[in-house]
Amino acid sequence: MPKKQVPMGQLAAYLPDHTFEPVLLYLEHYKVHLTIAQGRASVLGDYRHKINTQHHRISVNGNLNKYAFLITLLHELAHLVTFEQYGRRVMAHGNEWKRNYGQLLAQFIEKKVFPEDIETELKRSLHNPGASTCSEEGLQRILYRYDERKEHYFLIEELPLGALFALPGGRVFKRGKKRTKRFECTELKTGKTYLFSPVYEVYAPREYRDQ
Repeated sequence: MPKKQVPMGQLAAYLPDHTFEPVLLYLEHYKVHLTIAQGRASVLGDYRHKINTQHHRISVNGNLNKYAFLITLLHELAHLVTFEQYGRRVMAHGNEWKRNYGQLLAQFIEKKVFPEDIETELKRSLHNPGASTCSEEGLQRILYRYDERKEHYFLIEELPLGALFALPGGRVFKRGKKRTKRFECTELKTGKTYLFSPVYEVYAPREYRDQ
C-alpha cells in the first residue's frame, strides 16, 4: 500500500488531544521516519530498524481512529525500544517487548488521554499485552466504537445467523454458528468453511442480512 511521510506539524491530527508533544519527543529522540499508510487489512502498523541509515522506520495505517492510531504507534515504538536494547537477540513479541510496550502504555494511561472504557481494557492487559491490537478482541471491540461507521459494514458478531457478507474482492460467505471463540462461515462459491474472528469487519447490506 502507498505510504506518505507525515510532516510532524500534521501528526497531531491523527492523535488524541494532549498526546502530540510526548509522542514527538519519542520520534525525535529515536530519529523515527514516520509514514502514514493506507488501510491495510493484515497489519495496522509496522516497524523497520535502521540499516545503514540514521533513521528507524515506522508506518501506521491512516484510517484508524485517534485512539487506535496512538495504541498502534506505541506498539511499534516498543519494537524500536526493544531493538535498541537487545538487537535481534530476543523474540519480536517476547517478554522484553511486552515490558516496553506496557511501560509506554502506562505513561499515556496516566495522562488520562483515553476514554474510560478504553483505559479500563488497556489496564487489563497492561502486564501481558497481545502481539497485536487485532489479537486482543476485547480492546478491538471497544476501539471499534470510536470508528466512523461505514454504511453496511458490521462486525461478524453483529450479524444474525445465516446472514450473508462479502470480503474485499467479492467473496461471499454465510455466517454460521460460533465455536469457542470464532464463527464458522461458509463460502457460497466453494462450500468451504472458514473461521472468522467475532470482531472482523465485513460488508453486509440489508439484502444480505435479511437472508
